Amino acid sequence: MDLYSAAKRLNRPFVFTDAQSTRALTIADHGLIGDGFSAALVRADGAIDWLCMPRFDSPSVFGALLDEKNGGSTSVSPVNYPFESLQRYDPDTNVLETVFRVDGRGTMRLTDYMPWTDDPRSAMHEVHRRVQCVDGEVVVKVVFDPRFDYGRAATTFEIDGRSALAKSASGERLVAVLGGSGDWKPRPEGGVEAVFRLEAGERVWLVISWNARESESILAYRPFDALRNTRRRWREWTQQLRYDGPWRHHVIRSALLLKLLMYAPTGAMVAAPTTSIPEWIGGVRNWDYRYTWTRDTAMAVRAANLLGCNREAGEFFHFVRDTLERDGELHIMYAVDGGRVPDERTLEHFAGYRGSKPVRIGNGARDQLQLDTAGALMDAAYVYERGGGSLTARGWRRLRAVVDNVAAMWAEPDHGIWEPRAGKRHNVHSKLMSWLALRRGAELSPLFGDMPLQKRWQQTADDLHRELCARGLDQTGKRFVAAYDHEHPDASLLLLPIHGFLPPNDERILRTVEWIQASLGDGPYVYRYRADDGVGGEEGAFVLCGFWLAEVLAMAGKIDEAQRVFVAHAEASNHLGLLAEQIEPSTQTLLGNFPQAFSHLGLINAAARIDLALRLRDEGSARVPELEIGS
Repeated sequence: MDLYSAAKRLNRPFVFTDAQSTRALTIADHGLIGDGFSAALVRADGAIDWLCMPRFDSPSVFGALLDEKNGGSTSVSPVNYPFESLQRYDPDTNVLETVFRVDGRGTMRLTDYMPWTDDPRSAMHEVHRRVQCVDGEVVVKVVFDPRFDYGRAATTFEIDGRSALAKSASGERLVAVLGGSGDWKPRPEGGVEAVFRLEAGERVWLVISWNARESESILAYRPFDALRNTRRRWREWTQQLRYDGPWRHHVIRSALLLKLLMYAPTGAMVAAPTTSIPEWIGGVRNWDYRYTWTRDTAMAVRAANLLGCNREAGEFFHFVRDTLERDGELHIMYAVDGGRVPDERTLEHFAGYRGSKPVRIGNGARDQLQLDTAGALMDAAYVYERGGGSLTARGWRRLRAVVDNVAAMWAEPDHGIWEPRAGKRHNVHSKLMSWLALRRGAELSPLFGDMPLQKRWQQTADDLHRELCARGLDQTGKRFVAAYDHEHPDASLLLLPIHGFLPPNDERILRTVEWIQASLGDGPYVYRYRADDGVGGEEGAFVLCGFWLAEVLAMAGKIDEAQRVFVAHAEASNHLGLLAEQIEPSTQTLLGNFPQAFSHLGLINAAARIDLALRLRDEGSARVPELEIGS
């Protein structure tokens, strides 16, 4: 069996009949490569149409994903049509392979990666692309057309045979070097291109390097060594992963994706590597997710501990701890270096993904009051300690100040987890997470001899618990609502049993879950809410909420239903196992920024919860499947 036939057994092919057929490709038709500083989206036709350099939240150098004409891209693809392609990751790595079968001519394989290193000081900020002809012969076109600063900066090119140097008016430089065959030529529409023929056994390397001061030969970049080292390091990292349940493939891919989204110098994890991919095609719900949310980081600490990634769990936690140490105030989001998230602005010159405007950079939600953030941080601290870490007295002083702030503010209204732009209210989820912050603080305080503090925080947590059970219910008193004095559900209520506020078989919880499924559900999928949030426009079902539902069902003993919900969401991933933020249930269209950390964190937690429930059922135990950290 030849390479293409073997790959085709594992995946569906993409079919390209002419140059225009690439326009049908969507956000789901991409893979992701990265180096711990930034990440590139690689389309199924061989184009990289999104890459920010030198870090996740830098301006784009390839931004055709948001504007095909002005954004810029680089591509490697067959010249002749029709052709088919298949994509897969080299097992247990983030090295991406795309196999092209050109009708009646031959097969070529494109291997894409960004050189990975465990030492941030030796980062290369490069994209390596290897083109191999496997059988027959293939005519290949390579295009290099960067557009600096989101396409706003003028770009000039200097060509020297197989080296092409792109320079912006503000001084940024990106060099593309070919090795093996072909010379660069200017393109009338912008950028440069090279066209060459490969026969079976021949290969060509393309290296794209950020801020290179001069052009080098391809051998200077040592691409063979970089590929071997990158593969080895990914596989060594994957070997530590502890999950061995029935969805190992999805869990391992999720873990590899989360590692790709981690900014190596600080341990911060971006919510997604993209900005302004719409939550509904043509809609206005387009946000910049290239920053790190304290809430996401806390979830990452828990997921990393579940998988045995103690180093990553520590780095996630230390990032938030260190930023708290630096300015003394807990924020809902940070830039990847721990700095302030930029002001929200609109790129008026970008057409938007499939015409969806506005295109935003920066994030205006940075200044919102989200009282749930402290609960996420304190849960991360608790998990970090239970997972083998050790909180210091200095770190505890900062955490103590956070919990004291919760004790003083929990009765205030806030904006809440979903970052609406319709003002503050008494969100039940925020009260839940404030209770969790107080509870975790009370559990941790004895480690530092703060017994009086433990008693005071526990009393406040008990007071909050009583109020929430009184005011957080609807008029019937039988189910929880999104906010005090409201009469509608919210998917974040699924976290009530997950965080241990009430048992999963409590009648109020059971009725709340049924209400969410009836009011916010669409088959196995779940929408966040259906209330006006001040933004307007439609959105898809929220993938993370679906995984929360799977967890709660497993906790309540509805394991078969939990598995059905889990599988529906896991299989909604793209051909490479990657998930976006949302999904349109009727068409299975992935929506929102991609790939989304939230979604993959939810997958890992739900897989672990269901796996535990299955094991307890097999053992005949009636115990609720509570995930234990460090046991």
